[in-house]
Amino acid sequence: AIWKCGFGNFGQQYTLRSDWNRTWYTDKPDLTECFQNTVLVWFPCVYLWLLAPFYALKLYFLSWGSLLSKHSLDFHCPLIRGCRSSVFLFLFWVLVVVCSLVPLRAKIQLAMYEVRDLHVKDASFLSKMLFWWFTGLVVKGYRTPLEAGDLWNLREEDTSDKILSDLEEEWTTECAKLQQQEKTMVAAVALGTRLPDQAQILRKLQKEQSSGFCLLRTLARNLGPYFLTGTMCIIFHDFFMFAIPQVLSLLLGFMNEEDAPLWKGYFYATLMFLLSCLQSLFNHQYMYTCFTVGMRVKTAVMGLVYRKSLVINSASRRTCTVGEIVNLVSADTQKLMDFVVYFNAVWLAPIEIALCLFFLWQHLGPSALAGIATVILIFPLNGFIAKKRSKLQVQMKFMDGRIKLMNEILNGIKILKFYAWEKAFLEQVLGYREKELKALKKSQILYSISIASFNSSTFLIAFAMFGVYVLIDDKNVLDAQKVFVSMALINILKTPLSQLPFAMSTTMQAIVSLKRLGKYLCSEELKDDNVAKAPLSTGVLIDNGTFSWTKEGPPCLKRINVGVPQGSLVAVVGHVGSGKSSLLSAMLGETEKRSGSVSIKGSVAYVPQQAWIQNATVQDNVMFGREKQKTWYQRVLDACALLPDLEILPAGDCTEIGEKGLNLSGGQKQRVSLARAVYRKADVYLLDDPLSAVDAHVGQHIFDKVIGPKGVLRDKTRVLVTHGMSFLPQADLILVLVDGEITESGSYQELLSRHGAFADFIHTFASNDRKESVTETAAQRGRTSLGDTNSTNLQGMELEMYMEYFKTIGMAFIIPIVFLYAFQQGASLAYNYWLSLWADEPIVNGTQVDTDMKLAVYGALGFAQGIAIFGTTVAISVGGIIASRHLHMDLLKNVLRSPMSFFETTPSGNLLNRFAKEIDAIDCMIPDGLKMMLGYLFKLMEVCIIVMLATPFAAVVILPLAILYAFVQSFYVATSCQLRRLESVSRSPIYTHFNETVQGASVIRAFGEQHRFIVQANKRVDFNQTSYFPRFVATRWLAVNLEFVGNGVVLAAAILSVMGKDTLSPGIVGLAVSHSLQVTGILSWIVRSWTDVENNIVSVERVKEYADTAKEAVWTVEGSSLPLAWPQTGTIEFQDYGLQYRKGLDWALKGITLKIQEREKVGIVGRTGAGKSSLALGIFRILEAAKGAIYIDGVNIAEIGLHDLRSRITIIPQDPVLFSGSLRMNLDPFDTYTDEEIWSSLELAHLKNFVSNLPDKLNYECSEGGENLSLGQRQLVCLARALLRKTKILVLDEATAAVDLETDTLIQSTIRQQFEDCTVLTIAHRLNTIMDYTRVIVMDKGHISEMDSPANLISNRGQFYRMCREAGLV
Repeated sequence: AIWKCGFGNFGQQYTLRSDWNRTWYTDKPDLTECFQNTVLVWFPCVYLWLLAPFYALKLYFLSWGSLLSKHSLDFHCPLIRGCRSSVFLFLFWVLVVVCSLVPLRAKIQLAMYEVRDLHVKDASFLSKMLFWWFTGLVVKGYRTPLEAGDLWNLREEDTSDKILSDLEEEWTTECAKLQQQEKTMVAAVALGTRLPDQAQILRKLQKEQSSGFCLLRTLARNLGPYFLTGTMCIIFHDFFMFAIPQVLSLLLGFMNEEDAPLWKGYFYATLMFLLSCLQSLFNHQYMYTCFTVGMRVKTAVMGLVYRKSLVINSASRRTCTVGEIVNLVSADTQKLMDFVVYFNAVWLAPIEIALCLFFLWQHLGPSALAGIATVILIFPLNGFIAKKRSKLQVQMKFMDGRIKLMNEILNGIKILKFYAWEKAFLEQVLGYREKELKALKKSQILYSISIASFNSSTFLIAFAMFGVYVLIDDKNVLDAQKVFVSMALINILKTPLSQLPFAMSTTMQAIVSLKRLGKYLCSEELKDDNVAKAPLSTGVLIDNGTFSWTKEGPPCLKRINVGVPQGSLVAVVGHVGSGKSSLLSAMLGETEKRSGSVSIKGSVAYVPQQAWIQNATVQDNVMFGREKQKTWYQRVLDACALLPDLEILPAGDCTEIGEKGLNLSGGQKQRVSLARAVYRKADVYLLDDPLSAVDAHVGQHIFDKVIGPKGVLRDKTRVLVTHGMSFLPQADLILVLVDGEITESGSYQELLSRHGAFADFIHTFASNDRKESVTETAAQRGRTSLGDTNSTNLQGMELEMYMEYFKTIGMAFIIPIVFLYAFQQGASLAYNYWLSLWADEPIVNGTQVDTDMKLAVYGALGFAQGIAIFGTTVAISVGGIIASRHLHMDLLKNVLRSPMSFFETTPSGNLLNRFAKEIDAIDCMIPDGLKMMLGYLFKLMEVCIIVMLATPFAAVVILPLAILYAFVQSFYVATSCQLRRLESVSRSPIYTHFNETVQGASVIRAFGEQHRFIVQANKRVDFNQTSYFPRFVATRWLAVNLEFVGNGVVLAAAILSVMGKDTLSPGIVGLAVSHSLQVTGILSWIVRSWTDVENNIVSVERVKEYADTAKEAVWTVEGSSLPLAWPQTGTIEFQDYGLQYRKGLDWALKGITLKIQEREKVGIVGRTGAGKSSLALGIFRILEAAKGAIYIDGVNIAEIGLHDLRSRITIIPQDPVLFSGSLRMNLDPFDTYTDEEIWSSLELAHLKNFVSNLPDKLNYECSEGGENLSLGQRQLVCLARALLRKTKILVLDEATAAVDLETDTLIQSTIRQQFEDCTVLTIAHRLNTIMDYTRVIVMDKGHISEMDSPANLISNRGQFYRMCREAGLV
């Protein structure tokens, strides 16, 4: 060992030198670990061994005979008083102590700095009981801001993998049982007659209830045993809690006995201190257990809901929106976590109440029944209030509606801005918000009555009992023992009284949440047998299949017989809404199979019609969980024409794509989606119109290189839904769909020779070959990384946020609140002091005098306090509502006033989190926390005043304890706030990932990637729990340490009372000691409420965060002289116009100068990234000009309000976005048009037949994102919007990419007729549609390369001519 330390040979010289640097040549000297563990350990031993023989010899020569008798103790106990100690042994012990000091110092330093290594599982028993193992992290958090890396990894038993592996199997079997019951019930009903509606509703409710209880049972089986250990702790806690008043009774008895020995007093005082300490320890072990179980429940429920969202069928999926599913994992899991904490109170509280009343009976006899009567009166009142409040839970319904609407607003923000609809949706959100706040206000006022009756309950019970006691018999005397032991018991009684209603309401809410979760988790799943994986000779085979989206709904596909030969290319064609996408869904097993069979050979890759893009890098999106094969990856990118795009993106294929692909154009999204499928090397490819959003030449390139007979997929089975006619001759088989049936099938030539509907169709549209061009890439906007930018910056934030919050409430409100609190506590102090005076009243002839007057004064002071409590709680609630109304309004306006670039770089999960979780915290958590914190702070002041009144010397003890309290609290608050921030930063990604998964579930299923996504979700949940776990341990650490401080006050009050026995009266001692017993509870409540407020006040900061981000120009300019009919002619003039996506980036448009005359029809064409869409964004001022200006009818558009501009011109955008709500609302959110006008616009948009066949016609409810209409139908609704507005300027942005040729022709003719006297700018998607336009502008790299009439441009043989030649038009 010595050689190891560097003393061995010459080769160790370097080690020696470095040792000296550590030991001698340094500011902080230290010995090496090796030296400490060897030399320092062995040195005293070597000394002992070397000198022991000499010492033994000395003893031998001195006195051989008395060696054993006299000196037998010398070796062992040299320090025992009266024993002769030898120098030899004394020096040995000194050496041992000195040598152990250095390792001790090193260990202390290690404990201070190496926080991460000490985890609860490594801690000693005492450390676990007192939570000292946590101290290191608290110190670290106080010194430097904590980061995720500083936190411990989760214990194995807390990880998602461990919890869910056990739980999933059980839940599956429970679910199977439930479904079996359901089937038997359905069978029984089928035998009889049809159930009446009421019975059906009843059955539905029963199903929800039983599914909720099943979930509870499953959770209890897995997490119950650990929860029971906590229950044992709370039982021990109760035992110690009830022992304390008995000891207090003995102490007060001792004070009354004049000749009692003092040691008894000290014994009782110390015993009371010990019992208080044990009570604290067991209470916090119980809380720790509950929070740990709560954390595991959260992990379990999130895991189950996530897994369910991957297997739920389309019918069930339509009944719950993304917002509602996210609510299940945020709001409902929280309710279950609360339930775990308060569940034991449901059965323990009644037992505690009964015990209190039993002990009170012992002291006051039958008068205790008056206390019971008071309790019985208070209870129904609170039960009634709780019932009323649960009815007001409609606030949750309004909140759900508001969040759902916000989710849609954030998803469709671009449309809102184009149409200047922000105000309409702002009003809708505020409508929900007002209803929500109204319900909240009623609920809070009821809650205030509840709080007032609770906080006055101590007084009311005491008043009733003491009143009855002194009034029924003059001989009944109130002495100190009776009064203060009763008061101590009543204070104990208060806890179960306050917990019981809360526990009950938490249980009721948890039952509702369990039902909601149970209903979702038991909803119908996709059947595994929908698609058989069979070794067929054909790639895909559907035999006599009938399919529908729901069990009861009409079939969407009828009598389908399809055999797709292996390795062939099958094209599926048909009108909008004819069932093309449904056919692919049937092949994937996404629809309800009514009859027939579907089988597929091998693995499947699917490209949906609307590209689903993950919030990850381009590379991750393409590889989609597979290993990177470099050559294949490059080949795929080349085939999908992605290489030129990657050159534009800031970080190439490592650029992070925003949520839902926000920084990619439509075409790029579609190509990334296609590349994902190609990279997969699957056997069967289902392609849902992947070429609809790409350029003509790109479309051709992709068909040739990927899908066609010479593409990379040539040997694979391909089913291609398409509207593109040019690809059909190369298909091996064409299926023609009409209203969900295959009317014709065969090769291109066969179908033509049949002269059927297909042949007519082809002849009509032969010339209209589909040639498109894609929107301007938004790549310049791309950031290399996106995500929650929540800083964990702390400095100076706290005070600023409090100031912000109180400023919002207003000083006029705050000053009366403080006065009310002071008055309330003054009244409380007065009636308690009055009691002590009463207790000390001398007894004359076995009675006390003026008891009636004393009782009246006592009653008056108590009732005054009760009224003040009601006043304060109502005032704080109303103040909180004022603040939350303002803060929500500011947040909403700030978000809606933000420019488009803000939404492209901020994930909607973050924004939604602000509107849901943070606003909820401001609504409820902050006011509730403030009520509690202020109440207990004033109560603490009262206790300190009382203790110091009794024993002024206690100030000497209370002052240092207060300093210690502040010291510990400051350590804790710094750490706790950082942990809260870390936790909320890690929460957003869970919801973003959830959102993403729910929307892309069909793609994830098709690729069979469910397991990978589950693992990813687990990781995110575990990462969040990593910061949640230390958060609640921090509260326990603080509470345990502080309660020891509080118990110090008990000890001080008791010991000082014993010392001043001769001078103090029993009444004042009883008052001081019984009040000091409350200190521990008060301290822990102050800390708990303080922490709640501290943690939730962060929400104010997060809501205000968007106040300082860049905003758009004003919506309307006050006093604007813009004529109502502007623009009258529709002329547009660009003067040296330039545009940048952000400062410092390349110009998206530069030096554009052109004038568009009235009624002119202008086509804008160009390759990807040429700047076509940038022109449209410039006209609508989605992006502001970097230089130059645009004039419409001679008015500089930069000088008018954004809404004045956007509401007077119209765009038919590329992505057809609808909002949930009626069809009418989607066409006319401001209700400015009559029904006749709306019907005529629908007729012109070729939707009249479709809408008039709908059950509710114009009031037909569109689902979230308009998912219950096909993409083509949504596109037509967008056209109807434009027809309704009928402005002088119309911009078309690739508007018909998703409709079939026939519909497209109808749309084009409608636009030509209806907008004949308007200026039309078309970002051309098919060149043939603009061949009759007056002018064509050819864009290239942000400037105009050619501009003239189509005929002239063709004859000039320039860029436009080359594009036309590629499109086969010349």
